[in-house]
Amino acid sequence: MSAIKDAAASMESHGEFGMQALFPPGAAGALKHDRVILYPHVHRDIGLGITLKVAEILQQWAKYVVICPVLDDVGDMVLPSSNFKIADFEEELPNADMVITFGGDGTILRAARTAAEYEVPILGINMGSKGFMAELEMDEVELVSSVATGAFEIETRMMLDAELVRGGQIIHRDFALNDVVIRGYNKVIDLSLFGDGQMISSFVGDGAVIATPTGSTAYSMSAGGPIVEPTSHNIIVTPICAHVLEAKPFVLVSDRHVTIEIGHEKNNQAYISADGCDRIEIYSGDIVNVMKSQKNTRLVRLSGRSFYSKVSEKLRER
Repeated sequence: MSAIKDAAASMESHGEFGMQALFPPGAAGALKHDRVILYPHVHRDIGLGITLKVAEILQQWAKYVVICPVLDDVGDMVLPSSNFKIADFEEELPNADMVITFGGDGTILRAARTAAEYEVPILGINMGSKGFMAELEMDEVELVSSVATGAFEIETRMMLDAELVRGGQIIHRDFALNDVVIRGYNKVIDLSLFGDGQMISSFVGDGAVIATPTGSTAYSMSAGGPIVEPTSHNIIVTPICAHVLEAKPFVLVSDRHVTIEIGHEKNNQAYISADGCDRIEIYSGDIVNVMKSQKNTRLVRLSGRSFYSKVSEKLRER
């Protein structure tokens, strides 16, 4: 936070650019206040070169463009001099109409955790490795001009809510766009999985991934789970390195209430994590409930690239 404020103090803020509206009246993709947040991962877009290029494209139509860098663990990194406002993401988001991320899928996941609260759509520019959720690659940034004419669609992705119950009390709540992971730290754990109270599977293994269709191409896929079309509404339950042949992935309808009980057979250290964020320790006897969230992530689509072609392309990459 201090790094952002220090950078903001040293740069001139443009505020309102006084340009024409970001979307013409009646445009299919018209937004409310013409305010766009650029959310770059500073270790991906080093020097913010791509971010500033996009900012210059947008200022031809947008009334307000602000840069909110991801600055965690970058020490005293100095941001380049710019005429664009530098600000804190969470402070700017309530009044934003669109977020454009610069990084990998992790950057989109991070933005989505806050953007979902305000139903702000996200346009991802891939500067990471796979980038299944990102819409544009670095050499396609000129396409962001399409938002000015409303030549884009909003794709809604389901999310998951998770709660950790201990001794009959809910002690932790979280939500995820990709997945909720339950895993042992260094040793196997004992898990029983239920759907609406009915046994799905019981096994000893490294853990389990409870994923959305969006998350089906992430950890769940690596653990042997199926690839599911990301706009569908399902919950994917994937065991991680189970020590029984019968423990297989299951694709459930989205209104199932998934329960994971941590057994006593292998009383080893374990944790729960939503979208790879904070690891919360869990113990034998704990219960994790996972269900479809009322929140959704809204992703901007404008390239015309299909999910199938994207999967084929990304899975061929090393």
